[in-house]
Amino acid sequence: MARIEQERLDELTPRSAAALVRERLDAGDLRAFARSSPAKLVAIGLLLLGLCVAAGGVTATAVADRQQALDSLLEQAEPDAYSAQRLYTALSVADASAGTAFISGGLEPKPVRDRYNQAIGEASAELVTQSNRADDADTHLRTGIATGLPVYTGLIETARANNRAGQPVGAAYLSEASNLMQTTLLPMAQELQEHRSSAIADIQRNHVRPPWPAIVLPLLTVAALLAAQWYLARRWHRVLNPGLVMATATMMALLSWTVIAGVVSAVSTTHARDDGSDPTATLTESRILAQQARAAETLKLVRRDTSGDYDRTYDEATDRLRTLLGGYPPNAPAAAEIGDALAVVDRWRTAHQRMNEALGRGDFIGASQVATGRGANEASAQVDSLDRALGAGIARTRDALRTDTARASRALDLLSPGALVLATAAAVLVAAGLWPRLREYR
Repeated sequence: MARIEQERLDELTPRSAAALVRERLDAGDLRAFARSSPAKLVAIGLLLLGLCVAAGGVTATAVADRQQALDSLLEQAEPDAYSAQRLYTALSVADASAGTAFISGGLEPKPVRDRYNQAIGEASAELVTQSNRADDADTHLRTGIATGLPVYTGLIETARANNRAGQPVGAAYLSEASNLMQTTLLPMAQELQEHRSSAIADIQRNHVRPPWPAIVLPLLTVAALLAAQWYLARRWHRVLNPGLVMATATMMALLSWTVIAGVVSAVSTTHARDDGSDPTATLTESRILAQQARAAETLKLVRRDTSGDYDRTYDEATDRLRTLLGGYPPNAPAAAEIGDALAVVDRWRTAHQRMNEALGRGDFIGASQVATGRGANEASAQVDSLDRALGAGIARTRDALRTDTARASRALDLLSPGALVLATAAAVLVAAGLWPRLREYR
């Protein structure tokens, strides 16, 4: 009879055969099967399998994304920010060096000229380095700096030519060049540097936040496994289901691994911020302020300024510089050296006051000696000492940033593939634990 029925089904089209099967299915039988123990076991099994696979997939994806962000910080965001910082600093150093060279009159000293040339060369090199970034969102800033830099150097060369010829108009050209640097080039470089630094801060801020989906979903899976074991114990009067117990232990291991590795990675990232990116930003701003103050100091001397505008710029820059150095974190890298730099700032301000007093007496040669002399107590020596200390501090904080970020990334090395392995193992154990119960209904 069954053979005849099968032959009749074979003669029908697929749609007709499906309609015939639906007609012969008893809706009551389907409802009865849905309420039966085998159907409940199948539903429990599918739910647990789905939760295990989803927990593993979400955890693996979340961890991979966080590790990729850290790797991007090391390979792109941090080098870009460092390059922008070097560009900003080089432009500031060039502007200050140009004024220092101008004070000597005639042919400027070779070390001063070399420092200016080196700063311009470093700025140009950083512009070329950054141009290799195809995804750079700051092309207009780099283009603006690259366009304005030749104009600036042209003005400086014109000022030098007039200065060597003894023409007073050279001071006007120098002032125009410095105005271009201070009002156009440096603001663009600052915007570029701040944008690059904010990219690092965004990655760090996102990384220290807990990956809630990768925590909540495995926790929900563990809760579902415990509830399933409680149901099976009540329904079949067996205290433990070995498969589900091992699956629960596996998911607990995944959850614990995720939490521990995440905490270790977040702590390392916090150290990278506190000992690396934040102190680097402070020292970078300090270094630029020092060069701005130096540029104002030399321009005051070149212009024989009596209006007080350059002194106000100098005082504002050095006041802010003292505030930054005074608030430098005591546990950050190079804290002792930066603390000593405060004394250098005070000695510089003393030398600046002596320069002003000499200039007030009409002693331009004496004022120039204080500003550019190589004596240990002169302004030039203090500026050089301060710049070396800040440069060394930046190098050490940058090293701390990269070291701690690399440590944060390594803490997640095996978690992403491990999550997939553990989730798969848990799913297999769930199937192994429920299969014996299903076999009882054959």
